[in-house]
Amino acid sequence: MTSRTRNGRGTGSAGGPVPVAEELPRLVRRAARGDQAAFEAVYRAVAGPVYGVALRTLHSPAHAEEVAQEVLLEVWRTATAYRPERGSVLTWVLTIAHHRAVDRVRSARASAERDRRAGLRELLPSDPPEEQAVRSLDRQRVRSALTRLSAAQREAVVLAYYGGYTQREIAHRVGVPLGTVKTRIRDGLIRLRAVITPDDVRPGRRGPDPERNPRRIARTSEPWKDTVTADQQRIARW
Repeated sequence: MTSRTRNGRGTGSAGGPVPVAEELPRLVRRAARGDQAAFEAVYRAVAGPVYGVALRTLHSPAHAEEVAQEVLLEVWRTATAYRPERGSVLTWVLTIAHHRAVDRVRSARASAERDRRAGLRELLPSDPPEEQAVRSLDRQRVRSALTRLSAAQREAVVLAYYGGYTQREIAHRVGVPLGTVKTRIRDGLIRLRAVITPDDVRPGRRGPDPERNPRRIARTSEPWKDTVTADQQRIARW
């Protein structure tokens, strides 16, 4: 296994061609049985995208490379957990990468700010418990909502917002028309919004005064665009 993933140039210990997406499920099954050659082929296919996700989250090449190595090691160790019916291999791996990168950000921030927070604790009030509960609930809603999308919708949303791929790149990668990708992302985000948006801020429902409700999502003549904006923000916070 190579130790380099920076800039997506990892090539495995023996090098070789990068497998196409259709080959990855079979290679993961072989890797789950301990086939190191199969895993190295998976490595060549996903190392670059994994590093890209980590770098966009961490903004540090060194930390991104460390996280990418951790993710690829986890893929090797947990290959038996992959389920094709839940999405592509790349979607599965990028989801792991996103979680790892977010965990690293939180850990780094906690370590860097521990002393400062301790010194300010007596001077500044902490966030009210109800606000902490709302943030925790938001993360839970996003995770729950993603599991309720179809495999095709989840793959498109994960590639777009975790992987950073354009819609045209997603269409090329998964082998479907660009219009199909746009529809999957739009429908997936609409579904996400239906699951994670509180009832009192959904269009058509009476709720708190909009001027006093900072969580309100503005309505336009094309409501699905508001859905994209709102859910991009929630996914980013997650």
